[in-house]
Amino acid sequence: MAISFSEALGIHEPALKLRARRAEVLANNLANTDTPGFKARDMDFKAELNRQTRPAGHDLNVSLSKTQSGHLDGSGLAGGDTKLGFRIPHQSSVDGNTVEDQVEHAAFMKNALDFQASFMMLNKKFKGLSSAIAGQ
Repeated sequence: MAISFSEALGIHEPALKLRARRAEVLANNLANTDTPGFKARDMDFKAELNRQTRPAGHDLNVSLSKTQSGHLDGSGLAGGDTKLGFRIPHQSSVDGNTVEDQVEHAAFMKNALDFQASFMMLNKKFKGLSSAIAGQ
């Protein structure tokens, strides 16, 4: 009987990849806390995970059309295939920067804890698979 790693590991592999990508985005926000005019970015993790783990038959098949030569073709979206949005600040800044230090730190720490939890679950899955292969 063959082992399908995608079925055995479940949702944890794509979740780890998305958590790592979100950590990059949040770290970029924190690095630009004092940059005038910088707009904080973030992703809707749940929506992205649902989108990336959707069965192949449920793809939306949306394509972009260039109506003028100066338009972008959409292939170079930020973060590869991860959809990023702009964070709406609770309190606006005079210089146009939308990064709120405390909000970004809290989001980064929550993301790090969620990453660690997913990693522990994935590690347990691998331990279970290795004991099943060893016949224990």
